[in-house]
Amino acid sequence: MKKNIKKIGAVILIIAMLISAMGVLAACGNSSKGENGEVRVYSLGDYIDPDLVGAFEKATGIKVVLDTFDTNEEMYPVISKGSVDYDVICTSDYMIARLISEGLLQEIDFGNVSNIENIESKYMSMSQEFDPENKYSVPHTFGTLGIMYNTENIAEGELSSWKDLWNEKYSQQIVMPDSMRDNFAIALKALGYSINTMNEEELKAATEYMKEQKPLVYTYANDSARDLAIGGSADIAVVWSGEILYSQEENESLEFVLPIEGTEYFIDSWAIPAAAKNKENAEAWINFMLDGDTAVTNYEYLTYAIPNKAVIDMVSSDEKIMSYLFPEMLAVSVSYNESLKTLGPEGDDLYSQYWKEFKAE
Repeated sequence: MKKNIKKIGAVILIIAMLISAMGVLAACGNSSKGENGEVRVYSLGDYIDPDLVGAFEKATGIKVVLDTFDTNEEMYPVISKGSVDYDVICTSDYMIARLISEGLLQEIDFGNVSNIENIESKYMSMSQEFDPENKYSVPHTFGTLGIMYNTENIAEGELSSWKDLWNEKYSQQIVMPDSMRDNFAIALKALGYSINTMNEEELKAATEYMKEQKPLVYTYANDSARDLAIGGSADIAVVWSGEILYSQEENESLEFVLPIEGTEYFIDSWAIPAAAKNKENAEAWINFMLDGDTAVTNYEYLTYAIPNKAVIDMVSSDEKIMSYLFPEMLAVSVSYNESLKTLGPEGDDLYSQYWKEFKAE
């Protein structure tokens, strides 16, 4: 999921000191590409503190070639068709599941990724929803979909449900996602259904519900949603949890809530394509990204939750940040909080059919 996050500030530590914990330097490289070869990284955009690329190269002698993409759907044909050789990718949960099912990923050798122990076990368990044996992926970032609102105009605690977004009191003050699956997720949760339902009657009901809300919505937006709330153009914006810390830096009146019906969450993860030519270097990169100091540096850049014990330990004393980024509600069953699933051609067609109907209204 693309996040356009402003850099808050990060101090790069002496990375050479980290490498003793990595255990992998991938000695099989081509010296013309770097002392120990190269690693070709393909990631969702703005997901890595740029300084970390140089730090990894300096510490390992492995040259990084970094390309980014905006959506998982943009990434998929590149990997499935093999039009460009990448050694490691960062993509979303449902796409990991699809790539596994199509034989497009290879198992990670965790003997080369000792820092896997730094990932909080809860998030490894959650990853089993799309990578059942945790063989093919490791978490990079995590987030939940919630409601950000301006407490200058809306009392703190006044919003607690997705259904509040259908209240005429907030007419023309609501920014909803410009996203088919996310909009359906909100409506389906509000109605008590799964965000991955294939029941056509439930999708019909969600479509009608979305139509009812449409006159109340100020606009449908993704990356600009937080900015509309920050600037006061709208009092309410549906955003991902990682947006709240940056948004509060710009407008201290903003608050964030996860609705009582449960919500959609994502885990974006590192994985190695089946066609990767530099697998050990890919594992060195993953191990580096899982290092505690690296994770803290990247967290300070992103402000999105990184489920690394070092990050969690750093913010654990701040109840507000913990409630935003590492909420206790995630302990509830997956039927309450869900990640998107790949629904196959039939499911894609069904959702697209009702999305077009909604958009045409």
